[in-house]
Amino acid sequence: MASERESFDLSGPLLLTSVDWQNTQHQRAVAACLVQGVYILERDRQEEREGPQALAPPWWEFFHFKLLRKLVDDVGFSIFGAVYEFKPPPSLCNHPSEGSPCYVIAFRGTITKYDSVSRDLELDIEVIRNGLHRTSRFEIAMQAVRNMVAASGPSNVWLAGHSLGSAMAMLAGKTMASSGNYLKSFLFNPPFVSAPIERIKDKRVKHGLRIAGSVITAGLTLAMKAKQQQHHQHRSRPENEPFTTLAAWFPGLFVNPSDDICSEYIGYFEHRKKMEDIGAGAIERLATQNSLGGLLMHAMGKKAAPEPPLHLIPSANLTVNLTPSRDLKEAHGIHQWWRDDLKLLSEVHKYK
Repeated sequence: MASERESFDLSGPLLLTSVDWQNTQHQRAVAACLVQGVYILERDRQEEREGPQALAPPWWEFFHFKLLRKLVDDVGFSIFGAVYEFKPPPSLCNHPSEGSPCYVIAFRGTITKYDSVSRDLELDIEVIRNGLHRTSRFEIAMQAVRNMVAASGPSNVWLAGHSLGSAMAMLAGKTMASSGNYLKSFLFNPPFVSAPIERIKDKRVKHGLRIAGSVITAGLTLAMKAKQQQHHQHRSRPENEPFTTLAAWFPGLFVNPSDDICSEYIGYFEHRKKMEDIGAGAIERLATQNSLGGLLMHAMGKKAAPEPPLHLIPSANLTVNLTPSRDLKEAHGIHQWWRDDLKLLSEVHKYK
């Protein structure tokens, strides 16, 4: 049986009949609805809702998008993503659509129902283990992104995702940015793999923990780099730093402070700014590129040199939803992001 939240008529932004593509709130709402469309595509598949019974199409058709392609996992065959094409009707051709995308590639998060749950949870674990890039689902997603960018150019393609899907979109965006293709991205409740320090109420304790973590992480990073340089002394030129290469990409991160899954992004960027203010920016520029856990495992000989953490990014447009949430489910839900009554705090963070 369909829930109220699956129906666009019951829970969608019905008042957004005319989208101003220069308006960041409108962009956010549309992107969130397209992600919801992927969730409902999979729910329609699970519930065998077809034709007039299908609930997914209004989530994109309301904004004049066409479903170009479903992205299907090769394990379990669940629908995890979709490629949409913006196709405004002739009557809107004179309406200004500057700033609109030609294509949006959207990814859903975990669905804890039926046959998709085991595969989704398996991928959630890969996010924690920093191994999402080695999964077949990501390979399918990345191929779709590369194909669309090759066909229409990076300025015409948007990425959007929620939770696990946000991790997928972030990794795809980072991969494209590393080759100079910067895609506009909407990352809703992106997972930040870390202890929830942001939950600590005492600001001095919280700041002290972050400084200690930064100093240790920076020290381990320097030690690892010195060791690597010894192995590569024959190279005449140093390689470009991957983290610095990504600095020109500014994905939109949308987080809720009551959501422990993503709230650490708030502290991650705030701490960088504070370290600059106290004159410790050089330490933080090293620390912000690596996870302490991965470096410790490497230092103890438990694993090879750690791969760059998938959740860490140099720059971002960070939007925090300060509207009180009733519970974790609401704080982590995609539904909050198409509301027009949110109390939002937005800030641009640039890696220096």
